Amino acid sequence: MECAARSLARKAYFNEAAKDWNERFYTPELATFLGRLVSNFGLEPGQDILDVGTGTGILIPFLLQVIRPSGSITAVDYAEKMVQICRSKYSHLKNVAIELQDVEDLNLPSESFDAITCFGLFPHLENKEKALHQMNRVLKQGGRLIIAHALSSAEIRKHHKDAPPVAQDVLLEEAGMRRLLEHVGFSVIQIKDEPGSYLCVATKHS
Repeated sequence: MECAARSLARKAYFNEAAKDWNERFYTPELATFLGRLVSNFGLEPGQDILDVGTGTGILIPFLLQVIRPSGSITAVDYAEKMVQICRSKYSHLKNVAIELQDVEDLNLPSESFDAITCFGLFPHLENKEKALHQMNRVLKQGGRLIIAHALSSAEIRKHHKDAPPVAQDVLLEEAGMRRLLEHVGFSVIQIKDEPGSYLCVATKHS
């Protein structure tokens, strides 16, 4: 019951935050950071990408620069108002599909994506193992899961502590993250956790 209540409070928090999310967080500095970050994802033109927890679609333009018109992006989020804003910005693009979905229960075909991007979402997943099983399922063999943040794990903990709906939302320490990823079928795990950045890249077993 406690988990369900926390999940509802978290969703309400993100729906309420959607209206001024970009104004609060999307700065020129963040745009520069995202450009550099996405260049380290190892993506290629023509790939099919799933962007989970897309929010207002902050990552979409940077992904498009890499995958080009020959690739595609499916962007999902469970917060209705985030999805509304994202659609207002990107629904006109033929190779971008924006859907209201919860990553813990994806309604998407198995083995259909070359890579999954998970920017700023992972600490907020109520059931991380369940979500990772779903992401593993929809990835193609050899596909890449990319978990990234514009803060380190320590900075995320400090950033969330004063917002009750997300105060308990943290990243696992490195050993725990590796164990969890390996448990659900990922390997070749690379983690870089440093001030101002977090990047974890894992490959689905082929």
